[in-house]
Order: sequence, then structure tokens, then C-alpha cells
Amino acid sequence: MDSLQQRSSTVQEPPGAVPAHRHTPPPAWQPRTDPAPLLPEAEPLRVLGTEAVADADPALLLRLYAELIRGRRYNTQATALTKQGRLAVYPSTTGQEACEIAAALALEERDWLFPSYRDTLAAVARGLDPVQALTLLRGDWHTGYDPHEHRIAPLCTPLATQLPHAVGLAHAARLKGDDVVALAMVGDGGTSEGDFHEALNFAAVWQAPVVFFVQNNGFAISVPLAKQTAAPSLAHKAVGYGMPGRLVDGNDAVAVHQVLTEAVARARRGGGPTLVEAVTYRIDAHTNADDATRYRAAGEVETWRAHDPILLLERELTERGLLDEDGRRAVAEAAETMAAELRERMNADPVLDPMELFSHVYAEQTTQLREQAAQLRAELEAEGEA
Repeated sequence: MDSLQQRSSTVQEPPGAVPAHRHTPPPAWQPRTDPAPLLPEAEPLRVLGTEAVADADPALLLRLYAELIRGRRYNTQATALTKQGRLAVYPSTTGQEACEIAAALALEERDWLFPSYRDTLAAVARGLDPVQALTLLRGDWHTGYDPHEHRIAPLCTPLATQLPHAVGLAHAARLKGDDVVALAMVGDGGTSEGDFHEALNFAAVWQAPVVFFVQNNGFAISVPLAKQTAAPSLAHKAVGYGMPGRLVDGNDAVAVHQVLTEAVARARRGGGPTLVEAVTYRIDAHTNADDATRYRAAGEVETWRAHDPILLLERELTERGLLDEDGRRAVAEAAETMAAELRERMNADPVLDPMELFSHVYAEQTTQLREQAAQLRAELEAEGEA
């Protein structure tokens, strides 16, 4: 027996035992969690167009529809503002509105939303002022809103760094006895970042009350999902960390709301984290600076237009007699009013104070920040005198 076998036997066998060949690891190895209940659905869960939709609350259906129409108009207006030079950049969620709206509506007021840079619509649906939601993308201020006031973390432009933050807040809330859940949104591209894996691992070990919500829109800028992962689905990644994975049709607003509501309720009652993957599609380009025609065909986009979240929900409401032409007109007019107000306010030049660059960086300013602030103040005073 060579030295490697001897060392192996010493570790695996009790003192004095006769080494024996094993087909499996010794009894010390045991699965910590039964993987079967953690596996996601074989196909993305759907409610619209199935028998399950009969149980859906009509009031919820109408609210989802109104928010979807408002959200679509918000996306088109914000995109137009980039062309007018009023926004530096805008990552549209056209086609993904069902995910954005459901994420906002699944949370209680006391809960926290951790959005990515693409999730301005989710923040607005949660009650954030539309102009404040765009302030970061306009380049005017740090964030544009008080995260503590709205329970919405700053829009996160680095990929997936908001996920460990969500875990930290959720874990801290549980230790304090606060009845709070954090919902962290991320794109499929963000699942390729180390922050994604670290966040899931910590959340599962700590059983933190957090929901990870992946909007799989097919592309990480120009990189298709098939070049990022060979997993059966992104939801399957949950099993490796010991949490449930859920797979849902991201264009079915009712199904997404149902799955996220269940995941939030599970986290709140102490069941730990859940990874939810919503299969959707980014109709517009990655941002206004992207040319999506270089990496995807027009026919692919048109195929997904037939699975538009607004069309799916509108069809159900019409068939059930819950929506008529007057109802459509009222919702559309309300959305247009919102867009007009957004356009008017964004066309006004903001009054900016350069000294606010040094505000809210640290709770107490460092020596370096004070020196830099003094230098800028002197430069501004000199410029004013000149």
C-alpha cells in the first residue's frame, strides 16, 4: 500500500480497523438537504391561459394590467428622453414589465427591494417618484432618493453586488427580530458574477429571509445565455446551495406575482431563501448605446412580441368581461398623464450643488474627503470671483 492509500485509510477508517474498498464515502458524509424538493419546475410555471387563472383575484388582475400599461409608457418615455439628451443612458425593461411590476407588488411596505440598474420600473411601481428613479441615470446625484425612506436600495450598476447587500440586510433583520424580507433583482448576466454565488451561499447557510429574482432576458448585453452556463436552467443553481429553485414564465404577470408572493411568505415565516428565475425577453436593446441587431435576428424579437405580457393579460381580462374599451382608454390616459408629467419635469434643468459630491459617502467624512471638499470649494469660489 503506497503512502497516499495509507493516509486515505487513516482518515477514513477507525484506529485498528482493516482498510476496505468502499464504493461510497464513509458514513461521515451525508446529504445535508434532500435535493428533490429543491428542484424547480420542469417547465416555466404559467397561470394565464390555464385552468389556474380561474382562482386569480379580479382586482389583482386589473391592478397588474394598469401597472403594466403605465410601465410600458414609462419605458418608452424614458427611452425618448435619452434621444433628447435629458438622460445619459436608459436600460429599458420593455417586454419585461411583468417581472418588474410583480416584484414591487409582492413586497410589504416594511420589506426591502434591491434593484439592478435595469429595475427603475420596479422602483417606480413600489411608489418611488419617476424622476427620482431616473436621477442616477441622468448623472445628477448619487441616487436620487433616500433608500431608507422608500426601502429601496440604490440602483446598482455593478453586476450583482446588490445581492450580498440584500443578504446582509435580511440576516441583520432576522437577528434583530424584525419581520422583514429582502427581494434582490438581477439579470441572467449577473448570475455569472462571483457576488451571485457568494450571496446564495451565505443566504442558505444563514437561512436569511431573502428572495433572489433572476430576470433571464436571454442576453448579457450581447452574450447569449448558452455561452454563460450549461445548467438545465438558472433556477437549478439553487439546489447546489441548499435552497428551492422556482422557474416561471416571466411574461405571465399573474404567475410571477404568485411565485414571488409565495417565496416572500416562505422567507418571512423562517423558511429561508428562494431563487426564482423568470424566463422573459428584452425587446429593446441593452441600453440606448447598444445595437442589438448585431447579435440577434429581428425574427427572434417578433416571436417574443407575440408573447407580450400586456397582450397575455389583456386577453384574459377581455374574455372574463373585466376590461372593455372604456377601461382600456382610462388606463391609457392615466399612463399618458404620468408620461407627460415625467417629460415636463425632466425637461427642466436641475439646480445642482457640486459640494454634494461629498455627502453620504461615509457617515463621517474622512480626512481625504475633507481635503478634497476644501479644494473644490476653493476652486468654485475662485471661479465665482473671476
